[in-house]
Amino acid sequence: MLKLLVIDDNQPICQALQTLFALQGYQVLCAGSPELAWQLLNEHNIDLILQDMNFSTGQMQGVQGKTLFYQLRERRPDIPIVLMTAWTQLEMVVELVKAGATDYIAKPWDDQRLLLTVANALKLKQLTEQQQRIEQARSAAFAGKDLCGLVFASSQMQQLLQMTLQLAPSQAAVLITGPNGAGKEGIANVLHANSPRKNKPFIKVNMGALPADLLEAELFGAEAGAYSGANKTRIGRFEAADGGSLFLDEIGNLSLAGQAKLLRVLQTGEFERLGSSHTRKVDVRLISATNSDLDTAIVQGQFRQDLYYRVNVVQLALPALNERPDDILPLARYFLAGKKTLSHAAEHILLNYRWPGNVRELQNVCQRALLLSSSDEIQSADLGLADTVSINKRSLDDIDRVQLEQALLQAGGVVSRAARQLGISRQALYRRMEHYGIDAP
Repeated sequence: MLKLLVIDDNQPICQALQTLFALQGYQVLCAGSPELAWQLLNEHNIDLILQDMNFSTGQMQGVQGKTLFYQLRERRPDIPIVLMTAWTQLEMVVELVKAGATDYIAKPWDDQRLLLTVANALKLKQLTEQQQRIEQARSAAFAGKDLCGLVFASSQMQQLLQMTLQLAPSQAAVLITGPNGAGKEGIANVLHANSPRKNKPFIKVNMGALPADLLEAELFGAEAGAYSGANKTRIGRFEAADGGSLFLDEIGNLSLAGQAKLLRVLQTGEFERLGSSHTRKVDVRLISATNSDLDTAIVQGQFRQDLYYRVNVVQLALPALNERPDDILPLARYFLAGKKTLSHAAEHILLNYRWPGNVRELQNVCQRALLLSSSDEIQSADLGLADTVSINKRSLDDIDRVQLEQALLQAGGVVSRAARQLGISRQALYRRMEHYGIDAP
């Protein structure tokens, strides 16, 4: 049973609150003074505090409540606090909300509004605790591993990286799939950095950036005179990667002739340079990446099926950035490198933009904002995302439960901050929370 602590020196109020919440299945403890409140906090596991602002007859300025609030925040920061106050103390309450109070209720209160406020605060506490458990589990899972500077917060990326680290010690060929700019090279870096080959060469080839007639020479090397302009012997990437790993980005662009040679290398470790009949042997772990649909390319005769099975022993599918929204703000702050902060409106824009260019586009947007912003805080206009100009005027129907819970978590459970971030009123946010229920996952 969830336990609530009411701190209020008015006994009839305490009794009324005990009755109200008991009907909803809560246990309510009452403290008529800060001293008794501390005693109850030491004796019980309290889930939420309802705190009045005055505890002595004749005190109406809220100074006692303010002092107690800051003491509670310092000593018990894990417990959500809902303030109960008269409108005459509104200015002070707003200050305390900014300092971390979950919300406030004016006396006399509306029963349904109070019940909803407490229920939402408790659900947010559960979400926060769950997020903390996830963070702790992630820290333990990645302890001692080299993540090559990857920045992430989403469960999708955590699961993908766990699988990546599981594959890293093996010799299996890995195919990384995902849209352009999503970060496939970063996953390849983690594979190599945590493998037994980490101290050996890691050679990267962007197949999409090379002319088709140079791909084979790039991979396998060429003897002098093998083709027009080849004035000296050229060492190929396979030779350069001997003993280490070779990353072939956009492998779907490899010609059919190049695919045949690549297949032979993967089967035997042997190849010849262009213009040479001398067979060479290498030991290379292949990591490939593509944003193409290789299954379709096989049907169309553009990619060899036998090669596909060789390069795709294990596949790692990297989601697009808009499929892992929890990564957006951590990545944005990383790209800003502490030089400037993001306003709530700017964060809102970033979270709701579709990111067709994925992480690469986010990086470019942040670099642009650093150059154009005239203050230490980046505003929404500095981002230059035209598709989101009217996003703050959207209807409530455009806000789904995931966005709502994410905003509440990022606001630390402070309803007013979450509402400001979403671009809606606090009352509208309450209505949306009531509509969805904000059920803990």
